[in-house]
Amino acid sequence: MAKTKRAIISVSDKSGIVDFSKELASLGVEIISTGGTYRLLRQNGIPAVEASEATGFPEMLDGRVKTLHPNIHAGILARRDIPEHMAAIAEKGIEAIDIVVVNLYPFKEAVLREGATLEDITENIDIGGPSLIRAAAKNYESVAAVTHPDQYPEVLEQLRAFGETDLRLRQRLMAEAFVATANYDSMIALKMHGEFSGGFPRSFPIPSEKVEDLRYGENPNQSAAFYREPFTPGTTVAGSEQLHGKELSYNNILDLDKSLDIALDFERPTAVVMKHTNPCGLASADAISEAFRTAYDVDPLSAFGCVICLNRSCDMQTAEMISQYFVEAVICPDYEPGVFELLSKKKNIRLLRTNSPIAPSRRHREYKMKKVQGGLLVQTDEDVPISPENLKAVTKRTPTEEEVRALLFAWKLAKHVTSNAVVYVKGERAVGIGAGQMSRVDSAKIATMKANEPTQGSVMASDAFFPFRDGVDEAANAGVTAIIQPGGSIRDQEVIDAANEHGMAMVFTGCRVFRH
Repeated sequence: MAKTKRAIISVSDKSGIVDFSKELASLGVEIISTGGTYRLLRQNGIPAVEASEATGFPEMLDGRVKTLHPNIHAGILARRDIPEHMAAIAEKGIEAIDIVVVNLYPFKEAVLREGATLEDITENIDIGGPSLIRAAAKNYESVAAVTHPDQYPEVLEQLRAFGETDLRLRQRLMAEAFVATANYDSMIALKMHGEFSGGFPRSFPIPSEKVEDLRYGENPNQSAAFYREPFTPGTTVAGSEQLHGKELSYNNILDLDKSLDIALDFERPTAVVMKHTNPCGLASADAISEAFRTAYDVDPLSAFGCVICLNRSCDMQTAEMISQYFVEAVICPDYEPGVFELLSKKKNIRLLRTNSPIAPSRRHREYKMKKVQGGLLVQTDEDVPISPENLKAVTKRTPTEEEVRALLFAWKLAKHVTSNAVVYVKGERAVGIGAGQMSRVDSAKIATMKANEPTQGSVMASDAFFPFRDGVDEAANAGVTAIIQPGGSIRDQEVIDAANEHGMAMVFTGCRVFRH
């Protein structure tokens, strides 16, 4: 490749662009620029040619058309190894462009801006920028496509050393350029499909921004990274701030997400104790310290190395209890004075702050996705509200008001436990949790076995119907007085009869909350 002679620079994110451009100019690179970038360079004494001068055609349509011109694009796309290409641009007086430095209009920021109209958002759909990037990336054998300020140092290093960029760098820049335009188009597609269409698009756009590389994946032999979606509102792990501790692991993030998902269902002070994507403790109380103490004591053996979510700021009383245990991570809206100093004495505990409330009003329903070999499963995140009014009592005995409150609490817990899920609850606290079994009766047995207090007088929730009466019989042996379940089995009557035999109350929700 010949010595680098010309660059076009047009950036929305102007971080580092003045220093980068000064260095280019000092190396004898001619700079073509546009709009605000051109004015910034000239204000800083950097020689630059305005795009309209290079094209011989003025900007028009309020700046919508600036670089969409053969004098620009032919200079980028001409193959240096094809004499006919070089002769063609020479005949038209077009000079080759060796570096394209472009980042795109802030579409994401326009969408997230409070009060932004659809017209505002549409005006921030970049046209010329992606065209320049794609042209440079396509002709990577001759042109460097620079799309992020982080790339400036390496480009300058090579220009200083060799007067040009090498092929390996241009190949890497090309790959990153197509990622940048693909993600940008995905953001636009997702926003506009949500605005004007319905259902599932023909091809599913997944825009994302890397948060960080992770130490490893589920196991040390797997590499991993964490990405956030650009438009997700509400309270999320991706939008939280890590204040202290080791880097988050892949498994930490899964547990933090699941614990936050549960806490977002509750208004009263609530603590979630999470282990391996299943809750091993859950409780609500008048104070967050009481909720934590109760939740941790549900299954203290399993809680070793847990993740904790509090839907209130962590106070000193709660922190003093947490500090007594081995805890992987804590996530909560904030930490009261002195709490951070206490907990951060533990070198490795990860402390996260959501900086926003953890409450049902802060939940955002979005598509749920699972990658499978060669494909992607996508589903809506529907949740049918269950209240005392839409419970269907199917047994001779109807549940008492106290039982109804406990049943609804149990239902909120069961829908977050991996199926087959069976949970026992007293009041506003979990008593026993049975998860992830191939047989529902085995989950009921495990819930009894895991209970750290007598199960007599508890209520049961099941995330799907009972296929046989054996699960109800197991609940009766545990002293369960009332059951909440979806119903819908061909053996519903057999199951209802079993509940009647044991003097239990049973209600149907008509809604399955199975989590595979």
